[in-house]
Amino acid sequence: MKRSILFDTETTGFDPDMGDRIIEIAALELIDDLPTGEAYHVLIYPERDIPPEATKVHGFRIEDLEGKPIFAEVADGFLEFIGDSPMIAHNARFDFKFVNAELKACGREPLDYASRAIDTVEMARKKYPGLPASLDALCRRFGIDLSQRGTHNALLDCKLLAEVYVELMGGRQRGLGLAGPARSRSMTDGINALASRPPRKMAPPTAEELQVHEAFVSTIKDAVWHRE
Repeated sequence: MKRSILFDTETTGFDPDMGDRIIEIAALELIDDLPTGEAYHVLIYPERDIPPEATKVHGFRIEDLEGKPIFAEVADGFLEFIGDSPMIAHNARFDFKFVNAELKACGREPLDYASRAIDTVEMARKKYPGLPASLDALCRRFGIDLSQRGTHNALLDCKLLAEVYVELMGGRQRGLGLAGPARSRSMTDGINALASRPPRKMAPPTAEELQVHEAFVSTIKDAVWHRE
């Protein structure tokens, strides 16, 4: 039985070296590459402002995070949940860089990227060379419902990425073949358990805003990827 952790973060910006901080972490447990329904989710007070440009991407204002714990207060719980399992993320270098900056700042050991990271962007580019590898593009390619995705949201993005990851690893039929109907139900129940959590209420962005900020996020994340 193989355990791994699929995770995503939301942040105040694009570079922890410039003072940007994590404001949300969501993580989903996978067993043999399929969701179990066990999840970790926390909102974090970043101890700094949230620029308007970042708010337009993920919907968070600093007022939304007043009273939430700082990262140092949730670090041990996060580390306990992930254990020593491999860590799956979409553009993993971006999320690892932020998590490791936060861990170092509160005196914890950083996660080893070389031995633990599984990057679904890399997987997609190898499987579909020359084609877009954004999460939205992969969801459309695999027929995964994007109707709930407005602003970026770590919890929902984990749910979507879990479905994308199953497809990148061989698809739903592989999951069925591994363990039959019981595992199929486990996969569905696991994804639905994460998706059923109450969404944050916020004004939805316009179609033009979504297009502009999706392009902005993709450009900056690609820049971070190539800089590493």
